[in-house]
Amino acid sequence: MLNSKQRSYLSGLASTLQPTVMIGKEGLSEGVVRAVEAELQNRELVKLRFIASKEDRRALSEHIAEALGAELVRVIGNVAIFYKQSDDPEKKSINLPL
Repeated sequence: MLNSKQRSYLSGLASTLQPTVMIGKEGLSEGVVRAVEAELQNRELVKLRFIASKEDRRALSEHIAEALGAELVRVIGNVAIFYKQSDDPEKKSINLPL
């Protein structure tokens, strides 16, 4: 569970990132969940943009985070930010403040 200081830190890091996964008119699919999972394994911090399904963005984001064991950092506008610490020490690039 992230505290407010950690969420703020991760939001700041994510501000420079471009969204790498998008949810379109097809809505949430297994392919989207797999894409978020692959991005989390590579980068630890992922931005997802909602092109459609905007009214359900909070619920969809919570579902993705729960399915992947990731943290939903924040949902701002049509963007959701996810964090999952890498198990591989070589890929671990984010050190969270206490």
